[in-house]
Amino acid sequence: LIIRSISCLLPDIKNNGENIEVISIVDKYLEHTRIYYFHNEGNSKIYLSSADFMERNLYRRVEVGFPIYDKRLIKEVLDFLEMQLKDNVKARILDRDFKNEYKKTRSRKKIRSQIEFYNYLKKKHQK
Repeated sequence: LIIRSISCLLPDIKNNGENIEVISIVDKYLEHTRIYYFHNEGNSKIYLSSADFMERNLYRRVEVGFPIYDKRLIKEVLDFLEMQLKDNVKARILDRDFKNEYKKTRSRKKIRSQIEFYNYLKKKHQK
């Protein structure tokens, strides 16, 4: 999971999240994506949504979730997910001990996903 803030789901707990990794990215822009990416045994499905899985969004609001079919848009969404997964400046690993330490990588290149995505879109729209 890539989230903006905190999570009630504790990763790495036997029989309750042992296959889940939670990354939190809090940065300059408050708004964040709501991308749902399902591998689906090699037949990937990608959805965007107007809300995340917060109780207030599930039970007290009308929200919209929709699939993405256009291959160009799918590539853009997956590019953004990849940038977030590579973030080594603002990304924190949320763990069961609540250490929430910054993600460490061996890369010398600093990758700040929000800035990377801003530059990605800027370059794309200057063409």
